[in-house]
Amino acid sequence: MSENTPKNAVVTGASSGIGAATVRQLRRDGWNVVAVARRADRLTALAEETGALAFAADVTRDDDVSRLRDFTTDAFARLGGVDTVINIAGGARGTDRIATADADDWNWMYQANVLGTMNIVKAFLPQLRSHGHGTVLNLTSTAGLAAYEGGAGYNAAKFAQHAITNALRLEEVEHNVRVIEVAPGLVQTEEFALNRLGGDKEAADKVYQGVEKPLTAEDVADVVGYAVGLPHHINLDQIVVRPVAQAANHKLVRK
Repeated sequence: MSENTPKNAVVTGASSGIGAATVRQLRRDGWNVVAVARRADRLTALAEETGALAFAADVTRDDDVSRLRDFTTDAFARLGGVDTVINIAGGARGTDRIATADADDWNWMYQANVLGTMNIVKAFLPQLRSHGHGTVLNLTSTAGLAAYEGGAGYNAAKFAQHAITNALRLEEVEHNVRVIEVAPGLVQTEEFALNRLGGDKEAADKVYQGVEKPLTAEDVADVVGYAVGLPHHINLDQIVVRPVAQAANHKLVRK
């Protein structure tokens, strides 16, 4: 396949935040996009806004992923097939230390961040291989690069997602599948901290309080769009992106 064929992407986690911003960015850049998330109403609104195709699915459910694969295969059949899979779906729940860890929260984070990524990659790898210029981009986190107190469950999930991204790059290089990791630091979105803190808006607002210019979903989407839009022979193995105010996970300047 020529690199001049249409660019066709699947983006998970597309109902809000970085996922929705990524769909908007890719559509502005001329990509054909299937936007995937569980919340059909939000996907419908995003599709009407951007012209992307919407598909409601839970990436942790095998049946949903199979239906997504079949839908996308049909949608892109005349456009050269899927060439790019962007795994944004995931998230964090809780800030408990290990001594008081909630097993349900840990299980949810592992399912959403690790098994969800595995399910999507596994489903689309045959198409990415056959395309000839396939790309997988996994959105991980700086939480997957350095642990911190109260983050063990999320750290574990994101360290695992980071590890499978590295393994995938080694396994698929013979098939010319490019594998990219984008690891953001502090990003202020409408839902991430709110979901992590059980819907406590006051506590969620404090996460960003006093931080001058935290990253936005659009900032990260711009990086994602750049990475997947480069000529295929260029692989940005790992991109760590933080606001200037955050020199490291444990070093955040608040004014």
